[in-house]
Amino acid sequence: MHYCGDYRTSYVKDVEIFQTPFVRVCMALFLVFLLVLPFLLKGEYQWILLQILIASIGAVGINILTGFTGQISLGQGAFLGVGAYTSAYITAKMGLSFWVGVPAAGIVTALCGMVFGIPSLRLKGLYLAIATLASQFILEWIFVRWEPVTGGSYGITIPRPTLAGFTFASDRSYYFLVLVIAVAMILFASNLMRTKTGRAFMAVRDHYISAEIMGISLYKYRLLSFGISSFYAGVAGALYGHSLKFVTSEQFNIEVSVVYLAMIIIGGLGSVLGSIYGAIFMILLPKVLSALTEVVQADLPSIARLAIAFEHGIFGLIIVLFLIFEPDGLAHRWKMVKAYWKLYPFSY
Repeated sequence: MHYCGDYRTSYVKDVEIFQTPFVRVCMALFLVFLLVLPFLLKGEYQWILLQILIASIGAVGINILTGFTGQISLGQGAFLGVGAYTSAYITAKMGLSFWVGVPAAGIVTALCGMVFGIPSLRLKGLYLAIATLASQFILEWIFVRWEPVTGGSYGITIPRPTLAGFTFASDRSYYFLVLVIAVAMILFASNLMRTKTGRAFMAVRDHYISAEIMGISLYKYRLLSFGISSFYAGVAGALYGHSLKFVTSEQFNIEVSVVYLAMIIIGGLGSVLGSIYGAIFMILLPKVLSALTEVVQADLPSIARLAIAFEHGIFGLIIVLFLIFEPDGLAHRWKMVKAYWKLYPFSY
């Protein structure tokens, strides 16, 4: 006898990321779409796709720390900078390969993040946020003052990566390289949350006292969370630096940290998929606002000039309104849509 429905008869099947054939087919089609998309878009749009992928890596990293472990960080922009400068120094000044520079950037940034994560052993909430904000300002100061390594205010010019004699010179070719790295790191993060380490992170987030009573080392898992999060930030920063072919301290200021924090709040705290949604939203929002301003400028130039003057204010207002009407993030909204279609045409 064959029963209708989707039944899982083992724990391994129950914790699979892609649990049904339909989901697997959809993901395969989505990957094909990502591979084809750069050929359908040109110029600036390819650059936007590239930045979305890089931002997704950084957003997943900060979500591991803030969303899954409950440790607030306002230093993500500076950790991106550590990764960018590390890879820039290794490739431009030491003459080593991109394939050495990017992993080294992740490792160095992870160690740096763990050092600045030490206050998390005693602090939490807003106090920890202030401590990580201090790391942002300290690292910004180092970026400007440590001229033999960082180039100071002049920055460092760095090359695009090469592989077997092929240079990823165009945004399209570099997009495919970043896509492979992004998919691998996103899948790793998704699987990490299904392991003992991921469950420990969530236990520390939900009730750290109970977690400690159960034998979970707060010292170990908080620092580990900072390390993994910073590793992701370092890789994202290195990829970002090579995409621009130039690294300077202005690229990694406090505004970048706030934008990354907004990504995971808008996308959904404690959701890998939400990190991607948030990255897409925050990268596209300023582009959409600029496009709308250009459209309005022809018919209503005075309103367009006003919109340009208050662009950052409008940007912030949209985020605030979004948080008021969708406080659980885009990932939660997506879950509700899926639940609706699973029950359709019934409402219960």
